[in-house]
Amino acid sequence: ALPCFCTAGSQSTPGPVGFVLKTWLAGILAPGLGVLAHLERLETQVSRSRKQSEELQSLQAQEGALGTKIHKLRHLRDELRAALWHRRGNVKACIANVEPNRTVEVNEEEALEEKLENVKAVLQAYHFTGLSGKLTSRGVCVCINTAFEGNLLDSYFVDLVIQKPLRIHHHSVPVFIPLEEIAAKYLQTNIQHFLFSLCEYLNAYSGRKYQADRLQSDFAALLTGPLQRNPLCNLLSFTYKLDPGGQSFLFCARLLYKDLTATLPTDVTVTCQGGEALSTSWEEQRASHETLFCTKPLHQVFASFARREKLDESGLLIDCFHCTGNTSAK
Repeated sequence: ALPCFCTAGSQSTPGPVGFVLKTWLAGILAPGLGVLAHLERLETQVSRSRKQSEELQSLQAQEGALGTKIHKLRHLRDELRAALWHRRGNVKACIANVEPNRTVEVNEEEALEEKLENVKAVLQAYHFTGLSGKLTSRGVCVCINTAFEGNLLDSYFVDLVIQKPLRIHHHSVPVFIPLEEIAAKYLQTNIQHFLFSLCEYLNAYSGRKYQADRLQSDFAALLTGPLQRNPLCNLLSFTYKLDPGGQSFLFCARLLYKDLTATLPTDVTVTCQGGEALSTSWEEQRASHETLFCTKPLHQVFASFARREKLDESGLLIDCFHCTGNTSAK
């Protein structure tokens, strides 16, 4: 209902009250400024205010939940930190009790690993010199291939157990080779020196045996009896004959190898049967034989004897031919 500013019998005449009324009515009835538009604005403001309030409440709830979670996590962190410090204290106490034994075990393990690496390096270094090997479950098996003058001879193996102390599990080294003595000297202190020394002994033995075998097989015609030798082949004695100038002479030789790592004898004795009646030239020949045996392998010395006899035989044939020719001319 509109307010009434005049009575029923009054006339509608312009005045201050009428002007105000007209202005109020004009404001209400003006487009866009009506009651409905004003209500819509109020509803929009209320809705926006309600939404902001809800968002604020949601943020406050989330903030409260995060604060609670942070508090719980901090509490858990403190508990874990305390447990960690307690565990560290127990570990330090245990280490303090077992540290000496652990240190010894670590040192022994490192020493064994170092020895195993040294063995690998030695095997790699000696691969082209007759020494080779392969790793086993216990340690390493070393194979030693002997040779003399470029001829491959016998092979031997030594199965080493890499532990503290190092030990030989099995081997094929001949019993007369001083393996135990070599191992006592070098096995625990220098594995490279141990293998090198063992190779020297085995190569020297194979070389001496090879020379003796060659003498028996290739120059049996020059021998007047069996070749006598011991298992180590470091003591040889034999009798041989030479026929220079058509005369046959017997020589007795005794070769002693004091150095078991050598393939040449250290002591040589050569005698000639009936030596009292020999001339000075034959004494010189006997002495030259001793020198040859000391400086050259046995089979090479006899090879030179065989060549010399062939030359002497050729010379005799030539002399006989000349003698026959002169007789025919007469």
